[in-house]
Amino acid sequence: MGVPGTISVGAWFRMLIDINALLPAESPRLGGFSEEFVRSLASSGAQLRPIVVHRPTMRVVDGAHRLKAAALRGCRSVEVEYVDGPAEDVFGLSVSMNVATLSTADREAAARRLLRSHPQRSDRAIAASTGLAAKSVGVLRRAVGGQAAVRVGRDGKVRPVNSAAGRRLAGQMITERPDASLRDIARAAGVSPGTVRDVRRRLSAGLDPVPERMRAAERAGGDAPVARTEVRAPGATLPILRRDPSLRFTEHGRLVLRWLETHAVAPGEWATVVPGVPSHCRELVADMARGCAEAWAEMAEALERENQRTAV
Repeated sequence: MGVPGTISVGAWFRMLIDINALLPAESPRLGGFSEEFVRSLASSGAQLRPIVVHRPTMRVVDGAHRLKAAALRGCRSVEVEYVDGPAEDVFGLSVSMNVATLSTADREAAARRLLRSHPQRSDRAIAASTGLAAKSVGVLRRAVGGQAAVRVGRDGKVRPVNSAAGRRLAGQMITERPDASLRDIARAAGVSPGTVRDVRRRLSAGLDPVPERMRAAERAGGDAPVARTEVRAPGATLPILRRDPSLRFTEHGRLVLRWLETHAVAPGEWATVVPGVPSHCRELVADMARGCAEAWAEMAEALERENQRTAV
């Protein structure tokens, strides 16, 4: 069985159905049908695979070209394979069954439609249906506004988008039960083990378990962005960027590399420096650190907006 609310193929039930009883498919292809492919199938003489049909609505899910080829051959009935499930999930199944033959533009368009119709589906779940990377689906989600209070993952589990409450509970449990495992705390707090790991890191560094951007979203009453619990350390990222010719051999790229090399600080690295800052400089250093953080945050948001603009 698949994720609750989705359709799974029922290969166990096949029968002959009158062609006129079937409703046309909602094609995930932007270009629609290929008449050339239909003629090729019709003239091939090969036995056509069963048409996948949504039993409650009798709409074709997979096999629209085969159905047209059968009609072109003069067939009055075709063998069908029934599937059950909600009608609103038919398009998603059609995408997943045809993903190997879809262009990138087709798959991105399908992801946008699924994000609008099923905003509760997680990025990974939609990525699995459309053949896109989960990060690409995340970019498309921010562009189309496919947000929901909860997300349903590929495993069928429902998780809140704004995990601020779960983070606070995880932080409380880490303090009270420092020897508890990540998975035990994650299960009790309703968050992922990665989130618990991030909360533990933030507490060790003397930070609030809830990142500022999530707290700001709470105050504004909007959806908080998904926290990034797995972030590359500067020591792992900088070598990759240094090797990139598009950065090394352009003026703006070299400037970005110099900024990163000068200002990169690993998580928790600053904790060893704070005690050594002279008391009369602390306020000024704090102001400058905060100003740099705000500038970097603005740059990060601008880069993400530009990524969204070029991806859509």
